[in-house]
Amino acid sequence: MTLQFDEMYQALLDKDLSYEGLFVAAIKTTGIFCRSSCRARKPLRENVEFFGSSREALQQGYRPCKICHPLEPIGETPQEVAQAIELVEKKEDHRISDQELREAGIDPVYIRRWFKQHHGVTFQSYQRMARINGAYQAISSGETIVDSAYDSGYESLSGFSAAFQKILGEQPSKGGQQTLITIGRIQTLLGPMMVCVVHDQVCLLEFTDRRMLENELQDLRKRLKGQFIHGNHPLISQVQQELDEYFRGERKEFTLPLLTPGTDFQQAVWKELQTIPLGQTRSYGEQAKCLGNSTAVRAVARANGMNRIAIVIPCHRVIGKDGTLVGYAGGLARKKWLLEHEERMSVKK
Repeated sequence: MTLQFDEMYQALLDKDLSYEGLFVAAIKTTGIFCRSSCRARKPLRENVEFFGSSREALQQGYRPCKICHPLEPIGETPQEVAQAIELVEKKEDHRISDQELREAGIDPVYIRRWFKQHHGVTFQSYQRMARINGAYQAISSGETIVDSAYDSGYESLSGFSAAFQKILGEQPSKGGQQTLITIGRIQTLLGPMMVCVVHDQVCLLEFTDRRMLENELQDLRKRLKGQFIHGNHPLISQVQQELDEYFRGERKEFTLPLLTPGTDFQQAVWKELQTIPLGQTRSYGEQAKCLGNSTAVRAVARANGMNRIAIVIPCHRVIGKDGTLVGYAGGLARKKWLLEHEERMSVKK
């Protein structure tokens, strides 16, 4: 299942993020090496060679590209941004001014641009979401609206009610009736992933470049009758930790609490996926037989494709009946890498 030259070269031409972490491209004429998604001008195929890691390219004398920075994990939260988020979380009213950012050595303009580019919201919006998130949890726990409003840093009940209504779509008097879905972003060896948490359970874990991710999010929102809000949650940190251990080859099983809303059949398919041992694969037909309905191959394939929790619910372990790799929304290159990685882990003592 080793990647072929033509496949890697095409991924380089397409700036394909789904190949992140699978190879680096070294340019013979310039002496530099790049990640698959580099936006620099593409070289002729005879001027390229590929390596499995940055370390191999460095050992051959190549230098890292100054455009795509292949030595830096893609999607990793910059130190300045992480510091700004920490300031927001530590402050009781979740409100940080530009002056406070400057005093901490952080450029407010950079922070605003980063949040808009990576989360689609301004830093001010993120702070408002954090404040409303805290107030929502407080109201749900029985705290009065007045106390929740002032504890969240609002100077008037009218301002608090307006912000609550705008973000959550309901008045604070109804707090607790709407489901709050906390959405975060983590970094993995194969690229950034989105994590959604609700009721202290993980309900979504997907690569950010997954096909139809926006539709998947909307379907999840409707099923949970909830509202997405950017923020931090202890489970998001746990997801990051367990995936880090998995990618280092140190974790073979996950302990994350999961919530997988869907039909009874989908639930059965997703549950069966979790019985496929590490380092092994099954065909869609074999999955259907395990579910007691050998004719439901297409239905099983559709349900597999609707799995919202990548890697942890291992839909990547299902392959075609002839052994070919098919049907992985995160990209077949990632599927190859995951299967090879798990095969190595399965024989490791």
